[in-house]
Amino acid sequence: MFWRLIIGLALMALPQMAPALDLVLPGNSSLTGEVERDPDRYKMPIGPYADGVLPVREVEGSVLQQAWRIEAQKMTTLQMIRSIREQLERAGFDILFECGGLDCGGFDFRFNTKVMPAPSMYVDLFDFRYLAGEMQGQEFVSVIVSHAGSAGFVQIIHVTPEGTREPEITVAHPPDTPEPEVDQPLVQGLQARGHVILRDLEFNTGAASLKEGRFASLEALAAYLLADKSRRVALVGHTDAVGELENNIALSKRRAASVLERLVAEYGVPRAQLEAEGMGYLAPIAPNLTEAGREANRRVEAVLLNTE
Repeated sequence: MFWRLIIGLALMALPQMAPALDLVLPGNSSLTGEVERDPDRYKMPIGPYADGVLPVREVEGSVLQQAWRIEAQKMTTLQMIRSIREQLERAGFDILFECGGLDCGGFDFRFNTKVMPAPSMYVDLFDFRYLAGEMQGQEFVSVIVSHAGSAGFVQIIHVTPEGTREPEITVAHPPDTPEPEVDQPLVQGLQARGHVILRDLEFNTGAASLKEGRFASLEALAAYLLADKSRRVALVGHTDAVGELENNIALSKRRAASVLERLVAEYGVPRAQLEAEGMGYLAPIAPNLTEAGREANRRVEAVLLNTE
C-alpha cells in the first residue's frame, strides 16, 4: 500500500497556501522525525564533496525537515529517488543536483549534510542517493534516501519563504497501488541457469558506451545484488563475428565495463560484487550468417559467481 505525504506550498510571502504538492512514498510509511524552524538558514548541497569542499547554496526561510521510515522496502534507492524526482518535476521544481553514494563523496558528503540522527534517519554510506531542487528561486527542497536492513528511509528538507504559514502535513490512504516488482524471470534465470542475457541494453552506435535511460534488467539485477551483499556476478560482453577477434574481445569487454559502471554509479551496487569480461565472438548463441543472428550474438550477460 502507498501512503501519501501532502505538503502545502506557500506562495512567496503571502499567507494563503499554494496548491498542494503530493509526494507518494511506497510501502507502509511512517513519520519518524520532524523539525520546523521559521526563520532559519539551510546550506543545501548542490555538488559532490571533492578536494575538501562541499558546494552548497545557502537559502533562508521557513525550514521544514522530515524523516520517513518505509517498512518492507523492496525498491532500490534509485527507484525511490526517481519516483520522488519525477513528482517534484511535475510540481514545477527544477533539479539542481543529483548523485548517489560514492559519486556524492561518500562519508564526507554524508557528514557535511544536514541529516536527522538515528533512529529517525539512517544513511548507508554505500547505498544512498540525494537530490536538490528549486522552484522559481523561492522554494527549495532536498531529498536523501537510503536503506537500513529491510526498511527504507527518506529525509525531505523543504524551504519556503520566511513568514509564510507552516505547510500542513497529513498522511492519507490513496487507493492501493502495487509496488514495483523485481524482474522475476531475470532472477529466476540467473539462479536456475547461472547466467542471463540482459536483453534490453542498448549501446551507442559504433561505441562501447551504454545509452542513457532506464533499463529494467539493470534495475532487477541491482535489486538482486543489493538484497544480499555476498552475491557476485560477472558481466560478460559478446560480439558478432565481424572483424578481428582481438578487436572484438576488447570491444566486448569495454561494453561489459560500461554496464558495470552504470550499476555502480546509478544503482549503488558495490564494485566488489561485480566483474567485467569480454568474449568477443567466441560464444555465439546464433549463426553469424544473418543480421538477425549477428544481432542476437551482440549482447551482455550476467554470470552468477561462486561466493565461497
